[in-house]
Amino acid sequence: MTDCVFCAIVAGTIPSTVAPVHVLVIPKRHVVDSAADLTVDHGAMLGELFELAAAVAELEHLEGTYRVVTNSGADAGQSVFHLHFHVLGGWDRDLQVPAALGEDLGA
Repeated sequence: MTDCVFCAIVAGTIPSTVAPVHVLVIPKRHVVDSAADLTVDHGAMLGELFELAAAVAELEHLEGTYRVVTNSGADAGQSVFHLHFHVLGGWDRDLQVPAALGEDLGA
């Protein structure tokens, strides 16, 4: 698909420099467009997604030091309107974790 931002990142035509490890956790079916649309009825699914995020972090050897991030709305940086979470980590222990996503670490 030529207009899919996720495909462009995988293909390397759009850079992904937020973190050394950047893995997306995405529900298989379209539940809501963003976290802003979640309700208490989504609690079980969210628990499963966060368990999956923790499993991803373990598989990526992030040793309990990672971020789980979601953007809600275009003005917050959301460009794909299908609920998803970014698992970010892998910063060198000698470098500080960026205070804001996209902050240059100089690495």
